[in-house]
Amino acid sequence: MSDYDNAIFRLATGQEAEPEDYTGEDGLLYCGKCRQPKEAYFPEGKSLFGRDRHPKECDCQRKAREEREAADREQKHREEVERLKRKGFTDPAMREWTFANDNGKCPQMGMAHSYVELWEQMKAENHGLILWGNVGTGKSYFAGCIANALMEREISVCMTNFAAILNDLAASFKDRNDYIARLCSFPLLILDDFGMERGTEYGLEQVYNVIDSRYRSGKPLIVTTNLTLEDLQNPEDTAHARIYDRLTEMCRPVCFTGENFRKATAQARMERLKTLLNRKESL
Repeated sequence: MSDYDNAIFRLATGQEAEPEDYTGEDGLLYCGKCRQPKEAYFPEGKSLFGRDRHPKECDCQRKAREEREAADREQKHREEVERLKRKGFTDPAMREWTFANDNGKCPQMGMAHSYVELWEQMKAENHGLILWGNVGTGKSYFAGCIANALMEREISVCMTNFAAILNDLAASFKDRNDYIARLCSFPLLILDDFGMERGTEYGLEQVYNVIDSRYRSGKPLIVTTNLTLEDLQNPEDTAHARIYDRLTEMCRPVCFTGENFRKATAQARMERLKTLLNRKESL
């Protein structure tokens, strides 16, 4: 706000001095807390509404304003992150797949941190990933950490799977091209559990359309799959070959070789339940 705007605001609102404020030897109003002037003189010869001075922020006022502005920015940031997560995740549970919640057992997680830190370069050079390996080794969680971290930076990400995509396409036959275009508009698209979708001719054609459209968009793609690298390099037929060729051209394979976290978690829960039940029996 300019000096003149401040003056008009002060005059229009009839702003009063605080009880502890005082007038300094220079004739200006001073803050009784921080001892800094709350007024300043206009340049020589200038005045407004017959006044030769205008309001000025003291240290207390500036700090209070900055705190209000910071709180307002934080609120708007949280609202934007919430909007992105509602829009970007097909499963609400994915919101919990964050670096903060990581159990530290995935040996590849450092690469996820690096991908986020180098996002602008990843985006500019169109670096994608194929996360492959055994079931339960943390591939989806790895991808979810990237998605959540980027959304926290207000970067739009879509994390979905082809089962959901094919259902949406079947339900919106007339808007199929618009739907695929929306998928390709996200700066980062993550396709979870690739290879688990229906292997019908129609399904494979739609899978190719989505991946080919993403390829032509020039934007990064991350795919998680239980397929092996050998499966991807030796497709069973021409339809799969078209899809896999596009994927391997767009994305760098990353092998997940850790333990089966799901099995370990299930075993831990079973042991916990067994302990609780045995304790109850002994009472």
